[in-house]
Amino acid sequence: MSAPVWAELHAAPGATATFVARFLADTGIERDLELDEAVWGRAAVAYAAYAARRRSSAGGEPKRLLVDFLVGAHASERADRLLTLDAERYRQAFPELRIEA
Repeated sequence: MSAPVWAELHAAPGATATFVARFLADTGIERDLELDEAVWGRAAVAYAAYAARRRSSAGGEPKRLLVDFLVGAHASERADRLLTLDAERYRQAFPELRIEA
C-alpha cells in the first residue's frame, strides 16, 4: 500500500499502530512509502483529466483530493490491484487498474 493509504489506515475508528501492523502481516500487504516520479506523473495526468472533466461539465472546480490520484497511480505503477470502498472513483481515472471493492 502507498504511504497515504498507510497513514489513513491509522485514522480508522479503533485503529492503533499495533492493529495496522498486525493487519498488514496477516494479509501480506506490503507498505511502499516511496512515491517516485512515475507515480507523481501518472497522478498528475489523471488529476488534470478529472479537473478538466469537472470544469467542462459545469461542475465547477475539482472537489476530489490529489491524494486520491496518488493512491490510484501508486496502485497502477506498483501493485497488482487496489482494494477500495470507492471503486467508481478509481475506475474512471485508472481504467486499466484491477479493482477489488
